[in-house]
Amino acid sequence: MRISCLRILATGLAVLLPCGALRSQTKTQTPPPVENGAAVAVEVYESTTDLKESLQPKDSLSFGATRAPALTIAVQPAKTYQQMEGFGASLTDSSAWLLFTKLDSSQRKDLMEKLFDPTRGIGLSFLRQPMGASDFALDDYTYDDVPAGESDPELQRFSIAHDQAYIIPVLKEALAVNPHLKIIATPWSAPGWMKTSGELIGGRLKPEAYPTFAKYFVKLVQGYEAVGIPVYAITMQNEPMYIPNDYPGMGMNGQEQAVFLRDHLGPAFRAAHLKTKIMIFDHNWNLIEFPITLLADSKAAGFADGIATHCYGGTPAAQEELHSRFPDKPIWLTECSGGDWQTGRILEEQANLIINSTRHWAKSVILWNLALDQDHGPFKGGCKTCRGVVTVNHASSPSTVATTVDYVALGHASKFVVPGAVRIDSNTFGHGSLDDVAFRNPDGSIVLVVLSGSNEPVLFNVEWQGKYFSFTLQGGSVATFRWYPSQAQRH
Repeated sequence: MRISCLRILATGLAVLLPCGALRSQTKTQTPPPVENGAAVAVEVYESTTDLKESLQPKDSLSFGATRAPALTIAVQPAKTYQQMEGFGASLTDSSAWLLFTKLDSSQRKDLMEKLFDPTRGIGLSFLRQPMGASDFALDDYTYDDVPAGESDPELQRFSIAHDQAYIIPVLKEALAVNPHLKIIATPWSAPGWMKTSGELIGGRLKPEAYPTFAKYFVKLVQGYEAVGIPVYAITMQNEPMYIPNDYPGMGMNGQEQAVFLRDHLGPAFRAAHLKTKIMIFDHNWNLIEFPITLLADSKAAGFADGIATHCYGGTPAAQEELHSRFPDKPIWLTECSGGDWQTGRILEEQANLIINSTRHWAKSVILWNLALDQDHGPFKGGCKTCRGVVTVNHASSPSTVATTVDYVALGHASKFVVPGAVRIDSNTFGHGSLDDVAFRNPDGSIVLVVLSGSNEPVLFNVEWQGKYFSFTLQGGSVATFRWYPSQAQRH
């Protein structure tokens, strides 16, 4: 069955169209570097607010001496910021189950290429894996569940067998397409017997369970590595300042996380010689007192490789505060979901997230569910209107697959900004005008992503090394520009 692409019209109506055209449109080839003195060609890819055009290649432009009487975005590669690690989403239990059980092998292969191949698709390079059940799962589970009233302090019953049914097979298929894919693992809850509530819902981690929970992380990393899936990083707890009442969760304040990291998890990873990074926090921008408290503990901070943030409260500017206080602690945006609560120019909203998160030091932008079905599920609780990067509609047989607006927004960065790129300086004009962010890839190519927040078409210039090109962008639309300097101009 051919995969279809979702088109969201200005009225909000979602329409499925064949993806063949999109695939051919998004396939790009790297041009050779130009020689000194030759005009530098600029590739252009645009998506309109109604998604009638999605990552659509436009006629190439060239830098020249003429500047139009309009706003100018100046790109300055000599001034650099964070190194980028990529863009992605979360292969939740629900997402993996849909991909593995509701698609045939041909459909799944096609979709893996569209998601993870930078030529045939958008080149996603990050997946965030719940360690056990989250709100998007078929059942409540962890890797060491025992009957009520029992415990397993030596973790003799620890097993990743649940994940081997369909999560690990899908992960391996993704890694086959993109061997450099990075995996982040995050628990929503410790096993119930480790918690004050005695179950996966509610409660906090018992202090006497701290060393056992640290060992639980070690066994997860080792278990995944044993089946050929390296775990790049873990976070200690998803949204530790929020305890949900209808799906697995666990409270853990900044001081508790500092003790757990300092005295248990950090030493356990060191003793096991794990290279997996440990990220702290993993919660909303408006709650950054948490990482500030934790990192004030110098011994705990010594085990912290960086800070994970979410988008559901506050603004990306909070990351500026964290960077200014802790410049040696990188920042990753590890979760942000779109959904039915978004109306109007949704592409603009999602592109704005990517642009402003990275302008404020995020090394990654990771959306929430990689795939959900036609009913926004399966889910255990929590969000009932969340949107996946793709939608698997299994209401009838055979199932169909549609990419969503999130696929397009991610693609404007993930397809062109490769891991190892650095963000470079560019001025921006902010909400309601032009928002932008610029990067330099390891091969020297420069990528500029521009979003128009205007209601009218906006003519603007891009300046680089004293040369200019001009472009007109429709309101709510996004454009990615890529150019290859000559060998002599590369840094």
